[in-house]
Amino acid sequence: MMPFDTTAFIAEYGGGNTCKYRTHSIVYTQGDIADSVFYIQQGDAKLSVVSEEGKEAIVAILGAGDLCGEGCLNGQPLRISTVTTISECIITRLEKAAVLRALQDDHSFSDYFIRYLLTQNLRLKEHLIDHLFNSSEKRLARALLLLANFGKDAQEKRALPKVDQETLANLIGATRGRVNHFMNKFRRLGFVEYHGGDIRVHSSLLNVVLHDPPNGVWALRAEESPTASREGRRRVPQHTMRKPNVS
Repeated sequence: MMPFDTTAFIAEYGGGNTCKYRTHSIVYTQGDIADSVFYIQQGDAKLSVVSEEGKEAIVAILGAGDLCGEGCLNGQPLRISTVTTISECIITRLEKAAVLRALQDDHSFSDYFIRYLLTQNLRLKEHLIDHLFNSSEKRLARALLLLANFGKDAQEKRALPKVDQETLANLIGATRGRVNHFMNKFRRLGFVEYHGGDIRVHSSLLNVVLHDPPNGVWALRAEESPTASREGRRRVPQHTMRKPNVS
């Protein structure tokens, strides 16, 4: 989806400004007055929710071209989530009144906005299905591919935004120990590479998502547990545990 021109938008409708944010800066906090929409021009941020008991859940990782805070357009008086940058960002704040005027007056902007909301709605449904039916290994593989923006071009390897294992664990609903276990597994299988502090994801990681699961992962599981897979409590097929005959 093509980004819209925030400079032209503000010149036409007013009510907006663009700011630079340092890493770990708060864009808005859960409970704040919801009076504007934010458009991320550069960088990455996490969208999180905190329960009454103080438990945090990361709902999504946002990147360039994403919007946040759009709930104010539907009468939401207070923010129901918190957005925090996980890298240096350039973010444009658009006042609620200006966005509502543009939706009424500018057909190209309203078409862009509707397409964006439909895409986000589909992504949220896929995310829910992923959590309900897939193992934490498969959820992690899917999250890594989404964070690396696979599918937008033909690159074989793509770098991840700066996310730590705790954030990944929170995102997929698993423990940090499980994420560390699967990241080491993906590294051994050649699905991911570490370059200093950067992580590069190979398109071959799609095998974990498309096949449930690929032979390589079964083989690794067989080495780790000779009787059953701990993920999903599935029995490991006997033929995957036998060593090939050597003539």
